[in-house]
Amino acid sequence: MSEQTLPEGASPRLHRFGRWISRRIVRLPFRVRVHRAERIPRTGPVVLVANHSSLLDGPLLIGMLPRPAVFLIKQEMFKGALGWFLRRIGQIGVRRGEADRTPLLTAVRVLKAGGLVGVFPEGTRGSGDVESAQHGAAWLARASGAQVLPVAVRGTRRPEGRGRRLLPRIDVLFGEPIALPAGKGRTGLVVATEAVRTELVELIAELDRLVADHRDDDVRGKRA
Repeated sequence: MSEQTLPEGASPRLHRFGRWISRRIVRLPFRVRVHRAERIPRTGPVVLVANHSSLLDGPLLIGMLPRPAVFLIKQEMFKGALGWFLRRIGQIGVRRGEADRTPLLTAVRVLKAGGLVGVFPEGTRGSGDVESAQHGAAWLARASGAQVLPVAVRGTRRPEGRGRRLLPRIDVLFGEPIALPAGKGRTGLVVATEAVRTELVELIAELDRLVADHRDDDVRGKRA
């Protein structure tokens, strides 16, 4: 692991430990199916964009990736021992609703060093359907020349009205890396952001079909 692909002050050793926790501990209570992981670029600058419906999304994804990953995380998480650990494994705190470019510039430095930065374009947890997207992911990709890797996640959010689930299933589908359309100024950024959102929406629809097909296969298998 190159130290340059993590922000200044992060520990590569602790980052590896954090990824181990994700793979061995965070995933333990779930049945996780990862689809098309071979699409993840092994080298070069990448902005990973994913839908967001649960606090589990980031901790799960970081362990699925075959390379170091730096995620933009809401600043409220950076308190106490957890905050110290997040900083030391290279995660970046972002203050929502504030015009602070410092976290974005830190992320750009990571990308220009060939790193991977994860962003949830919705900006906050919701249904995970990406009905809207903020400009941060597109801005990072355009500023660094990075590819954009869309990722769809289903199953981390507990359905409304449901209690605790026994070994709930989580599906993750990686899309094909894309280059954002060229364009200058605010207009170009808006177009690029909509391209990111469209890619995610289409990938989520693909994953939903895949999950439905697996569910039908499971039902037919039980009847056989």
